[in-house]
Amino acid sequence: MENLFLWGFYVMTFYAFLPGLISRTFGFRVFKRGRTEREIALTFDDGPDPQYTPQLLDLLARFDAKATFFVVGSHAEQHPELLRRMEAEGHIIGIHNYVHKSNWVMRPRTVKRQIERTNDIIEQATGKRAIYYRPPWGIVNVFDYSNLGYLHIILWSALFGDWRKRLGAERLKKRMMKKLRPGEVLLLHDCGRTLGADQDAPRNMLIALESYLEEAKARGFQFVGIDRMIKLTDVQRSRHRSIVKRFIISLWLMWEQAFHAVFRLKKVGESEIPAFHYRVTKYTGEPVTFANGKGVNKGDDIAEIHFDNKLLSSIAATSKSPLATGLRLIREVENALPALANQLAEDAAAQSIKAVYGVTMIHRGADRLGFEVFQLPEGWFKRSTQVYLRLLMKVLTNTKQYKAGRIKAAKTEMVTPRMLFMPLERVQAYATVSMGKLHEEAGRLSEAVERSIVSAADDAASLGT
Repeated sequence: MENLFLWGFYVMTFYAFLPGLISRTFGFRVFKRGRTEREIALTFDDGPDPQYTPQLLDLLARFDAKATFFVVGSHAEQHPELLRRMEAEGHIIGIHNYVHKSNWVMRPRTVKRQIERTNDIIEQATGKRAIYYRPPWGIVNVFDYSNLGYLHIILWSALFGDWRKRLGAERLKKRMMKKLRPGEVLLLHDCGRTLGADQDAPRNMLIALESYLEEAKARGFQFVGIDRMIKLTDVQRSRHRSIVKRFIISLWLMWEQAFHAVFRLKKVGESEIPAFHYRVTKYTGEPVTFANGKGVNKGDDIAEIHFDNKLLSSIAATSKSPLATGLRLIREVENALPALANQLAEDAAAQSIKAVYGVTMIHRGADRLGFEVFQLPEGWFKRSTQVYLRLLMKVLTNTKQYKAGRIKAAKTEMVTPRMLFMPLERVQAYATVSMGKLHEEAGRLSEAVERSIVSAADDAASLGT
């Protein structure tokens, strides 16, 4: 018996208690507070009520306030005219289950049926289906996250206990005034006909709400539906992320300048923003062997290339995905290779190099340019490089575009770091090609590289991206 009780406790903990705790504490997969300058969201549960909901709608109309109503399906079924009025007056209608029953004590299939039945009632009355859902008491179970993916779960930032009549209008008003702040999502009740509520409690709510609306209007606040609150919050978060990203990128570019100064990197070509920089240094990695039988050993001289971060930032910020970024980067490298080859030929310090070397996430198609691609040896350098480069792509690329492109890239290992080597003989070939042949070669390589990159996208699509 004790074991049975423990198993029941474990099941309920993971089925309901932990999901509810995580949602309320961390806001996981739910919306519970906005980020706005002067907007507040009023939300009302448990209605519609034939006595109090019309009074509430009259009060909201007086102050030109918009609200969100999470209706109980069995109540809405009896009063479709109130749903039509809510819709006509610009309010948002959401779902609060067909009966006011906790998701903790219902099977996932039952919860889904309750929601669908309530949504059918809303559609029959207004011609629209609801997309917002508030589970009774804000309690979700572990299956709600997947089964209700088409609905936006809305919780709240302020709760006042207004379903209890003994609280009184004056005490309720004082509690509400403490939450007269932008971004608040207030939870109130326009019906007292649910378990644990007092039938006449909404009368106190209406008295307190009138004072709250008057004070809010005097201070310049606006009351909006939950849809508007979410949109405004997304804009504010986007602006905040943009500021943070710009700050990070600025620090990163400053670090690059310091790196160039300390290691004396040389710019390739005469452009103000070159494709890349290089330095002549000693190779410190594991020996590698090229296709021609030659190779590079530890201690050999190499030309280590670094893509220009300012150009990389510009390309990534305007590309639709890491895949598109990769295509543009390789084209930039392709165009700059002749200048690099000529510069190395004239650089006294580069006369003993065995190869050109670099580490990059964008390697698909590089072999068409004459590079040979090698895996990074296992170890801290590979792990740290992988973390750094992926974070870099996430910071530089538009967030939504990055998330979409990341899936494609991950499937084809397009953005996993690799070592690129170009043997000295191949580098020299870029320097000795005549201008006429160079343009012909560039055209051919451009087509080959583009086919290779497009092939990467096709591969990703075929893998179910």
